[in-house]
This record gives sequence, C-alpha cells and structure tokens, in this order.
Amino acid sequence: MQTNRIMILATDGFEQSELMKPKANLEANGVETVVVSLESGEIKGWDQTDWGESVKVDKTVDEVDSIDGFDALLLPGGQINPDILRMNERAIALVRDFETQGKPIAAICHAPWLLAEADVIKGRTVTSWPSLRTDLANAGANVVDEEVVVDGNLITSRKPEDIAAFSQALLEKLGMTVEKREMESA
Repeated sequence: MQTNRIMILATDGFEQSELMKPKANLEANGVETVVVSLESGEIKGWDQTDWGESVKVDKTVDEVDSIDGFDALLLPGGQINPDILRMNERAIALVRDFETQGKPIAAICHAPWLLAEADVIKGRTVTSWPSLRTDLANAGANVVDEEVVVDGNLITSRKPEDIAAFSQALLEKLGMTVEKREMESA
C-alpha cells in the first residue's frame, strides 16, 4: 500500500496548533509529512500570545523541483506565517502547481491568504479567520462561516477549534476514512 505524502508549507510564525495538530493527525493515520519552508533549519511557531515550539524543516521551497511526489498541500495559518509566504514567488508557485494538478490544498485560519495570492479562489466557496473574509471576497471567492468547507480540491477552515474537522476532511480527500473523535484539535 502506497503511503500518502503531504507537503506542509510554512515559515516562522505559523500558528503552532494549526501545524502541529494536523501533522499529528495525518501521521497517526500513516501519512508522511514533509515540512517545506523558505530556509533550512527550523521554523518557530506562534503559540497564541508568544513564540512556541520549533519544527524541523525537511526541504526549502528552492529544493522542491516538482510536486509530483506529493499527494496534497497543507497550509497552516497564523497571522505572520502566510503573510511572509505570500510575498515569496516560489511559495506561491507551489500553491498554483497543486491547484493546476487538482491535488488537495488544505488551508486553515489565515492561510487562505495564500490561495488569494495564488489566484485560485475565484468562484470557489471558502472559509477563513474572520479578518480575511473581505480579502477573500475581493479575490472572487464565495466566503462562508463554517467549520470546514470543501470545494473541489480546496479544503478550508476558520480556526484552531476546527482542526479535527479540517484534518478529517483532508484525510477523506486522500481516500482515507477516519472518525472525527479520533482527531486532535486545539
């Protein structure tokens, strides 16, 4: 049986729970996760009101020649993380590549900023942290306030409390069946 392989695209300032919990949920279900960032070494999370734990970077965006070895893309939120990533052309190109190939893209909280920057949400239904909703609507999305929204290959959620449903939706998109109650949330 082939193991699913997920790219987690993040940088310093990712919301700690929105990277760590989905990553743990995916790995608990046999999914391989690969953390991709702008620089090698480690990236540091933001844990509610202060810096949190660090995560090892497996590859840099410049070391990823192709997304062919990946089955899906996970974009954790946090205010700082997606704001930095959306200014990086290679990071945005990776988001577009996943969209072009129709592979699942899961974005939570502030991460849909990357979807808007990559111009992949026009005419799509998405959700996000409330402060982004005008930006997403201005990018042409139909924005709703729901725990998790699946529109084609896009999976979006609003906040850390939605992580269990968010993780479950991504696993289901990969063809896996998992009970929501088995998922970690914030």
